[in-house]
Amino acid sequence: MVDLESVKRAQMNIADIIHRTPILSSEQFDLASGNKVYFKAEHLQKTGSFKIRGAANAVKNAVRDGVASITAASSGNHGQAVAYVAKQLGVQAVIVVPETASRVKVAAIESYGAEVVYCGTTSAHRIPKAQQLAAENNGVYIPPYDHEDIMSGQGTIGLELLEQVEGLDVILVPVGGGGLISGILAAVKNVNPGIKVIGVEPEEANDTWLSLQNGRITSIPESFTIADGLRTSQPGAMTFPVLQQYLDGLLLVSEADIKKTFQFLAERTKQLVEPSSAMAAAPLLFGELKDANLKAAVVLSGGNVDLKELQAILPE
Repeated sequence: MVDLESVKRAQMNIADIIHRTPILSSEQFDLASGNKVYFKAEHLQKTGSFKIRGAANAVKNAVRDGVASITAASSGNHGQAVAYVAKQLGVQAVIVVPETASRVKVAAIESYGAEVVYCGTTSAHRIPKAQQLAAENNGVYIPPYDHEDIMSGQGTIGLELLEQVEGLDVILVPVGGGGLISGILAAVKNVNPGIKVIGVEPEEANDTWLSLQNGRITSIPESFTIADGLRTSQPGAMTFPVLQQYLDGLLLVSEADIKKTFQFLAERTKQLVEPSSAMAAAPLLFGELKDANLKAAVVLSGGNVDLKELQAILPE
């Protein structure tokens, strides 16, 4: 299981590849939310999302072990990250994406020199395909979240937050497969257990919420939430136990509130982030954390927005 030491090792391992992303704040957001809010700007990260942290850690370790090719299955951001790191390290990458993948994300993957293979619409379709291609090419499959190197790499966000902002009450983190929040939990809860770490998930893709309620990993049908980076069918076998052990709570957000938060961030803070990122801030504006007078950090997980899809993202 990922732990504080594995996150610290990852921090050293990936320092030469990633950005140490800044902390942003907005008086307008603070006034509207009734909280003091600090945004961890992973949308300004290399390849446009936090995913490069875990990808850099996993790919570097795989290359160190002697592999010559890498495969990944991704709706976009993980694929971009793996493709970028593979190119930096001089290994071939093949990225299996859903047939519904964002145009802008696929274009970015290809710009990093990786081969793109389309397969199905869910992770249940594309993961076996990526594993098959890895076996056929004597390569290594790098999963999007359910892997210790991935989780440890994502956890470096938690270490940076602790160094950048003192006295936090709570950290809000978007939840898909759980790689991001499990890594942050392993870091933060073993340094300062008094800081609450709360997950935020779309109502339309509530597999982690259901799994926590049921006390076991629970799958859901294919989701069409606007938060396309969070369309997982179930939490990971490695990530879920970390959430069960450490998580302080999980909040669900409606599609309407995701869109309204996206619009607020774009218009008032001038930050163009993905709906999956905006969602994590929604409980502070429209949910149970509004006017809670908290010192809160929000992980803005990515900024790879297809400008042609803006109309669909904005509130009606």
